[in-house]
Amino acid sequence: MADTAGEGARIFIVDDHPLVREWLAGLIRKEPGLVVVGQADDAAGALASMAVAAPDLAIVDLSLKTDSGLELIKLMRTRFPKTAIIVHSMHEEKFYAERALIAGASGYVTKAESTGRIIEAIRHVLVGGVYASPEVISRATAPVRARRAAAGPLSVASLSDREIEVFQRQGQGHTTRKIAADLKLSMKTVQAYNARIKEKLGLSSGTELTREAVRWVENRRRG
Repeated sequence: MADTAGEGARIFIVDDHPLVREWLAGLIRKEPGLVVVGQADDAAGALASMAVAAPDLAIVDLSLKTDSGLELIKLMRTRFPKTAIIVHSMHEEKFYAERALIAGASGYVTKAESTGRIIEAIRHVLVGGVYASPEVISRATAPVRARRAAAGPLSVASLSDREIEVFQRQGQGHTTRKIAADLKLSMKTVQAYNARIKEKLGLSSGTELTREAVRWVENRRRG
């Protein structure tokens, strides 16, 4: 199902409920820098249309009438590796979010959450973030952390620019709330950044993260 494209990040919607698709499309069209480039109600239609539309991000429902959303995500990751994926589902996060992230999604938003959450998730994932609760991210990335631990922790240089900003403020003693306010992010987004920093640096707890951040800030001051 085609849609009108313009300038901005290209978004594709997969949901078997027409009203949900139209609601999402209308919501996204109101946002600067975001355009809807297509819609589909099943896996076959999504894969065929995405090959033409080349979206930057796909929003996928897990409960499609004839298809598994999780299996569709796996196919998308294989066929369209540059397309980020957010799950928009009626299922509670604790039941399916971890499975969705392991399958290849970068975000999970329940349909019961507020309207602003889906837009926040889109923008967060488009810049390379992972949008879910820190607990879900931690569980989903446990195998990756185990492999990295065997190889030794990575350096702070492995962090993205935004992760460095969060890490530095942690080392300066700022709270999550203050970091969120300073960087104009939600607290959930800052928590997600912290989870990714811990993963990249091979840290197992918030205490270790804070200790390493303080040490890094102090070393920079001396150097």
